[in-house]
Amino acid sequence: MSCGASHNIDCRKVLDAVFLYLDGECNGSDHSLIRAHLDECSPCLREFGVEHEVKMLVARTCGGERAPDSLRLSVMARLRAARSGADAAEFRPE
Repeated sequence: MSCGASHNIDCRKVLDAVFLYLDGECNGSDHSLIRAHLDECSPCLREFGVEHEVKMLVARTCGGERAPDSLRLSVMARLRAARSGADAAEFRPE
């Protein structure tokens, strides 16, 4: 996804990292870059809102259970691969 506007970070990279952002797993500089992008990009902010709601729904219905780290890493890798085709690269602002 891309809104067509010029940003410091490509929309796709922000959306690939939105769950890391939601979980507080971004380092300080990545967190600031993602927050700044979401503040200026309405399409990404809407997508972020949807992701946030899904995360909250899962948290409510799963009773606070936490998935094993190996499962979490596997799911995150598959999500990245699905979003960017065969390229499952980590979030790297450009």
